[in-house]
Amino acid sequence: MKALVKIGKWIGGIVLSLAVILLIAYFFITNNINQRTATKHSFATETIDIPRDSSIVKRGEHLAVIKGCIECHGEKLDGKIMMDDPALGRLVAANLTKGKGGLPADYSTADWLAALRHGVDRNGRPLLFMPSHETTLLSKQDLQAIIAYCQQVPAADHVVPASKLGPVVNVMAYLDKMPLLSVEKIDHKLPIVASADTTEGIAQGKYLSISCSGCHKPTLKGGEPVAPGMPPVPDLTRTGHVGKWTQAQFIHTLRTGKTPSGHQINNDNMPWKMTAQYSETELASLYQYFRTIQ
Repeated sequence: MKALVKIGKWIGGIVLSLAVILLIAYFFITNNINQRTATKHSFATETIDIPRDSSIVKRGEHLAVIKGCIECHGEKLDGKIMMDDPALGRLVAANLTKGKGGLPADYSTADWLAALRHGVDRNGRPLLFMPSHETTLLSKQDLQAIIAYCQQVPAADHVVPASKLGPVVNVMAYLDKMPLLSVEKIDHKLPIVASADTTEGIAQGKYLSISCSGCHKPTLKGGEPVAPGMPPVPDLTRTGHVGKWTQAQFIHTLRTGKTPSGHQINNDNMPWKMTAQYSETELASLYQYFRTIQ
């Protein structure tokens, strides 16, 4: 009996020690993330001319859809709560209009470029979960179009709460399993891309695939789930399952969310409602580029 009591105390001591170690580790992780999210960054001010003609604005609206701006910030770009979970935290996309709760009246083109090119707000503070490591690679024409569109969106009064990181996000971000701070992933010395190919083909597909790399990895070979509870990310290259599809099947899947086998994709896992807005040429170009990768 005494031996059992000793063993029980020994096990209890080990469990308590592990709990203390885990608490210390989590305290360290949380402190690290808090410091990184509070760090102010400074970059050379950039600006570009923003055309106002209707064709540019229309192009910007298309880009806002296929690049996920609408998906995250809402159809009116007035912001929304994308996630509110005790473990993951509260993820909020900002109101990008000039209405109440939105951007200040003097928010400039340089401020837009700081967000899109460097992943920081006008004060140099990191933007959370903003895919600036992707948008920084947009061409000058596409940056002009997106900013032109966003600047003319009607003001919408919508005050959204601040984002609040949960323990799972803190740990995953610390382990670099989640793109929390794009400012840390960008080569800030790279100049604005002068232009991009807009004709159907591999070059355009490569340019467009930047938006796929966030989930499917820079190699586009996919891998582990983006977040807990989500399925593994598919391999988009010619050696993966998707690589066995025909171009027509690929386009149909990204338009309808239904795979050649008849499986209906959950839009929360793969935003096919967003990819459905790609043009036929853009989807064909993506397919053609993916087929070049092994």
